[in-house]
Amino acid sequence: MNLARVSFLAAALVAGGCASTTPVLPAATSKSQFEGAAYAGETVELDKRTPGAELFRVFQQGATGFVSVASVRGGVEEIATQHCARRGKVVKPIQETASTPPHVLGNFPRVEWLFECTDLPQPARRQAPAVEGDRLLQLERLKKLLDNGTLTQQEFEAEKARILNRP
Repeated sequence: MNLARVSFLAAALVAGGCASTTPVLPAATSKSQFEGAAYAGETVELDKRTPGAELFRVFQQGATGFVSVASVRGGVEEIATQHCARRGKVVKPIQETASTPPHVLGNFPRVEWLFECTDLPQPARRQAPAVEGDRLLQLERLKKLLDNGTLTQQEFEAEKARILNRP
């Protein structure tokens, strides 16, 4: 390996560790990271709010413009899922704001979710329909993001494959 390649890899590793993530915050008392930002994002309604349910906010930004919006979205989804799981509940995404290309000069891929934690679904008689139903809901949300231009066809296909390949 030549010195230039080693230097580039080392710089990429250092930069990769500089992504920023906010803690999960109550939406009522926190401000969107997109508010007042030089580069606005695109907001998509994913589901309807449950009356009286507490709404949470989580934001994540990639360390560079080379990170995909889909991978940042996956990080936000994981944080929200873990937050709700600690409460014995499941995540229900309500709204997503995502950065729009080009992802250069400080406009790195960013995603912010507003979400609720809802009660776990009642145990089904058979596990397969519940899993298939969850997958169907995830694919429907993914399709909405593709249709409104938040996801590229390539990001859509990658996320779809990830959903369909889960056990």
